[in-house]
Amino acid sequence: MAKENQSQLEVLNALDVAKTQWYHFTAIVIAGMGFFTDAYDLFCISLVTKLLGRIYYHVDGSPKPGSLPPNISAAVNGVALFGTLAGQLFFGWLGDKMGRKKVYGMTLGIMVVASIASGLSFGHTPGTVMGTLCFFRFWLGFGIGGDYPLSATIMSEYSNKKTRGAFIAAVFAMQGFGILSGGVFAIVISSIFKSVYKAPPYEVDALGSTVPQADYVWRIILMFGAIPAAMTFYSRSKMPETARYTALVAKDAKKAAADMSKVLQCEIEAEPEKVETIRDEKTNSFGLFSMQFVRRHGAHLFGTASTWFLLDIAFYSQNLFQKDVFSAIGWIPKASTMNALDEVFWISRAQTLIALCSTVPGYWFTVAFIDHIGRFWIQLVGFFMMTVFMFGLAIPYHHWTQPDNRIGFVIMYALTFFFANFGPNSTTFVVPAEIFPARLRSTCHGISAAAGKAGAIIGAFGFLYLAQDKDPKKADPGYPAGIGVKNALIVLGFVNLLGMLCTLLVPESKGKSLEEMSGENEEETA
Repeated sequence: MAKENQSQLEVLNALDVAKTQWYHFTAIVIAGMGFFTDAYDLFCISLVTKLLGRIYYHVDGSPKPGSLPPNISAAVNGVALFGTLAGQLFFGWLGDKMGRKKVYGMTLGIMVVASIASGLSFGHTPGTVMGTLCFFRFWLGFGIGGDYPLSATIMSEYSNKKTRGAFIAAVFAMQGFGILSGGVFAIVISSIFKSVYKAPPYEVDALGSTVPQADYVWRIILMFGAIPAAMTFYSRSKMPETARYTALVAKDAKKAAADMSKVLQCEIEAEPEKVETIRDEKTNSFGLFSMQFVRRHGAHLFGTASTWFLLDIAFYSQNLFQKDVFSAIGWIPKASTMNALDEVFWISRAQTLIALCSTVPGYWFTVAFIDHIGRFWIQLVGFFMMTVFMFGLAIPYHHWTQPDNRIGFVIMYALTFFFANFGPNSTTFVVPAEIFPARLRSTCHGISAAAGKAGAIIGAFGFLYLAQDKDPKKADPGYPAGIGVKNALIVLGFVNLLGMLCTLLVPESKGKSLEEMSGENEEETA
């Protein structure tokens, strides 16, 4: 049986009961700007992939605009996800070994360098340009991956227990602004180039309706992601290490008390004798691969990993291939009727409207209600509503594709994004940062997040093929016939339904301290 250990460190108690202060908002901005950059960099590629096809794969004399070959399109869209998965596992582990602060700056530096390098992709042939682009985007994803476990862990360990969920969710909510900014920036850049270079309509342009200067457009869009990351690099380097890592993992009570005394602007007793007691305890020193971890947290880790895996199959399918869905229902004009810059403009405009009306509000609804409703119910209801709207789109799919009903389709489609973000897309990020021991917190969050990116990879590559028309003659050239958008949406509906079931394995952490959730303030007796 277990009994509560009354020797909780004063510095941890001080953090748990601290009133909301300026340092909380500073930490949200510093950590959140990383996620702003993450979302911008991951999703801006979907805005320019068709432009890449027009620039590098147009066949001279062909009446059709150029398009990326299937394998190239899949690689360009998905390679950053492979890098993100690797980064989540590596930096999650490293954050527990070296400390959150020491590793935090590394991830941001990689993101800045890789963002700039992506825009400078070079080569003598289209294949080599795409090859260097994929190389740099893999490392961009690697840096992005490290930001997941570190930002979540740092914010959870800085927060008080009353508003911890809102603070962690606010960091993640910066993703919405990143997605929105990507669309707005692409609209601005494409509009500027359209007005300056006056790209002709597709029908009268023998070069594929692509002015030579359009090659700058995608490069500028990709490189812009380095700016917000670079702006917060200095601030991250000045953040003190979290008290929970310093006290519970590094066993340095004096430094933990000194750091948090400055942050909280109050005197905190160091209590080195309590740290020595913690150091001597053997009951809570189990490792990740021990049977004791499996017994205490195995079901929790499976719950956080499986729900994130299932959520990202649907979420990344929708985000990376919105343009294909909108083209299928006729909301975006056919490529053959637009020049290249018009196409970037229309795709960016559609994605920006979705982000503005549903994605961003969904994130901030979670921030507002997570500490009142709780993580469990927000996630369960979110999965349920995503399931309802997916089936609501898929079953009467041919009704929605009629010209008079397209607006209804867009509204229903936008609501799936709203309930993804006011639901599992936010809570799957929050919960793994709260329920595991401090010495394994970053690692377990990285494992859960990596499971999510495995789902994103399946969503990105799977939806690319599944959503193709069932008739091989109507499918895009080079793509095998799929099951069609309708049946692809039905598959995603069942994925969300399975996510509801796996949510039952995830514990509620509302209003509880991190040590209470992880069991670090308990000692076992025979």
